[in-house]
Amino acid sequence: MRTAYSVETVRAAERELMGRLPDGALMRRAAAGLAAACAGMLGRTYGSRVVLLVGSGDNGGDALYAGARLARRGAGVSAVLLSPEKVHEGGLAALRAAGGRVLVAPGAVVEGESAPVEPVIARADLVVDGIVGIGGKGGLRPVAVELTDAVRAPVVSVDLPSGVDADTGEVRGVAVRADATVTFGAYKPGLLADPAREHAGALRLVDIGLGPYLPPDPVVEALQHADVAALLPRPGAESDKYRRGVVGIVAGSARYPGAAVLAVSGALRGGAGAVRYVGPAADAVIARHPETLVSAGPPSKAGRVQAWAVGSGLGDDKDRLRDVLAADVPLLIDADGLRLADEAALRARTSPTVLTPHAGEAAALLGWEREDVEARRLAATRELALRTGATVLLKGSTTVVADGGSAGERGGGPAEAAPVRINPTGTGWLATAGTGDVLAGLVGALLAAGLNGRDAASVGAYVHGMAGRFAPRPAGASDVAEALSTAWKDLLAG
Repeated sequence: MRTAYSVETVRAAERELMGRLPDGALMRRAAAGLAAACAGMLGRTYGSRVVLLVGSGDNGGDALYAGARLARRGAGVSAVLLSPEKVHEGGLAALRAAGGRVLVAPGAVVEGESAPVEPVIARADLVVDGIVGIGGKGGLRPVAVELTDAVRAPVVSVDLPSGVDADTGEVRGVAVRADATVTFGAYKPGLLADPAREHAGALRLVDIGLGPYLPPDPVVEALQHADVAALLPRPGAESDKYRRGVVGIVAGSARYPGAAVLAVSGALRGGAGAVRYVGPAADAVIARHPETLVSAGPPSKAGRVQAWAVGSGLGDDKDRLRDVLAADVPLLIDADGLRLADEAALRARTSPTVLTPHAGEAAALLGWEREDVEARRLAATRELALRTGATVLLKGSTTVVADGGSAGERGGGPAEAAPVRINPTGTGWLATAGTGDVLAGLVGALLAAGLNGRDAASVGAYVHGMAGRFAPRPAGASDVAEALSTAWKDLLAG
């Protein structure tokens, strides 16, 4: 599992560790890892041309010390100082001692070579972004933008791409787009969440010994293959359809019968022991999935279920939604159900509830602009979970899961008690009509199998993302539903 900590937490851990180490030891550890990553990207260090874009403080110091290591291995290293008066003196001295060249950015009035820096940057084989550290806020200054515009080579960012917010993942202005980011001690939340994640490139974590000084609970976590495999429900020798979980699907309408078919497909491929369908699209559902148990309704009269999934293609049918809201079993609400559900009714529920909005739906529920939700995905998901008391799965380029402490989850504890989860398996191929309906059925099946809301949402997002990768290109929602079986097989194989 990847775990991420806030800037404040990371800095506190660094201070505690530095108090136990000789001066400069922590920076040298970071620089060694950074230099190794750069050498790996270069392939051949000797004779290569490396440019360091160096800002003030320790981030620039990491770049300078790493540059000194590369220079000692035969690379031609040039450092461009954006804030010469605030440069890390020890790192600068190390680079000069190793034979590195020092230039100053346009507009800097200090001692240093005055040669034009843009041609040097343009000829580089690798550029190291050490402009802004993890405490930086806002986009790049104009001089930094001018320098990064000259880059033609792959870029390695130090700790995080300059111009992104380490805690929130926001990008307020121009930011570096790195091919790789080498981060130290712990992941930062912004490296895992869009829009910042898109700027980070391939991530590499360098262990500098912070582990013992970090708290047990991160602010953000990302499940990995083994974590999801361990959570998957597996039938035992004594299993029957009820032990495996019966999920009820309330979806579809005269206008959107396909939504019902897709939600049922997701539930069946999600491992449900049985699926009960309630709605007007029964003929279409049975034609595609004859094993489905259908009912004319209302949902409360359909028979035994361990969870409900409601909303996909529902239209304006408030009666069916009201019926499942009153059920004392776990509930997933998607699409039209989100528009029709009352916030007070959500908070009044005594069983776990999962909401699965996309950015537009989340914006409507929060009273935000859609652009704000997309720019602040972590904050938006946390806020919606806190308001509703539900587990919220925010769909999009980064799928985010936040737990609002709904009944049956953690005894009604605060949302901050559980780390926000970020799904790492998303793909743009899922951006097609109907895939959200498949996800709704899948997560509903996992709720019926006994997973709590947070785990059901997280596992569902992960498996759904895998299916998007396994499906043919280009893929429709039906293809994604079929590929869920391949994703399950891959996970169960370990």
